[in-house]
Amino acid sequence: MVELENAPELVDPVLVAAFEGWNDAGEAASGVVRHLESTWGARPIAELDPEDYYDFQMTRPLVDMSDGESRGITWPTTRISVARPPGTERDIVLVQGIEPNMRWRAFCREIVEFSQRLRVGSVVLLGALLADVPHTRPVPVTASATDIELIGGLNVEPAKYEGPTGVLGVLQDAYGAVELDTVSLWAAVPHYVSQPPSPKASLALLRRVEDLLDVTVPLGDLPEEARAWENGVNELAEQDSEVADYVRSLEEQREATELPEASGEAIAHEFERYLRRRDSS
Repeated sequence: MVELENAPELVDPVLVAAFEGWNDAGEAASGVVRHLESTWGARPIAELDPEDYYDFQMTRPLVDMSDGESRGITWPTTRISVARPPGTERDIVLVQGIEPNMRWRAFCREIVEFSQRLRVGSVVLLGALLADVPHTRPVPVTASATDIELIGGLNVEPAKYEGPTGVLGVLQDAYGAVELDTVSLWAAVPHYVSQPPSPKASLALLRRVEDLLDVTVPLGDLPEEARAWENGVNELAEQDSEVADYVRSLEEQREATELPEASGEAIAHEFERYLRRRDSS
């Protein structure tokens, strides 16, 4: 761990992390952390040494040029910053990086040990996956946790996925091994519009982060970007009858699996969120 400044004394810190790559369809999860960093004015405190975890032929560094003059190299790595949301008395540790190419256990162990140094009390991991979901419906968000009670009031579906995992799954397991409460939130991104950005999925994740942290985050341009994204996909579907038919079939499947009582709970939950946001503005 390369420390950019001495590890600060934090107040009741919560860690929020996302990693680009396999865990980040449409860059929806990393988009949330970038939004939080920008909105809360996060200050960097540390980064991991990329030599230990990245194959630079697979995850290449970036050169910055201006008028033919080299300005430097940006190396792929994981960076850690700290912010305190306005109006709160707790700190948020933000972790953002690229899924490592190798030595995942050592990578996760290093992040967990630094979290313990900062006295992090709980962890929120963000991911996004490609799924057979329609872009016209609310983004499904699933959750898993080291303790199922942690997601009891979130109005999300418990994750049922079993199979190959990314670094988020390994990191959640590592936090569980040291008995640190951890929740993983995953947004479902329509597989037929997988290219980034995916602001509608980012917005869905951000709202669950608000619930977990009990804060109201300024949304900025995200709602408008989400509407523009959906309208743009609608226009593309209108130009291709096969895509339009496929979207309709996904909508029908989604409607068939949504229970009326679950929809009612979701509406009530969104109304409560609206009231909190209005009161904080």
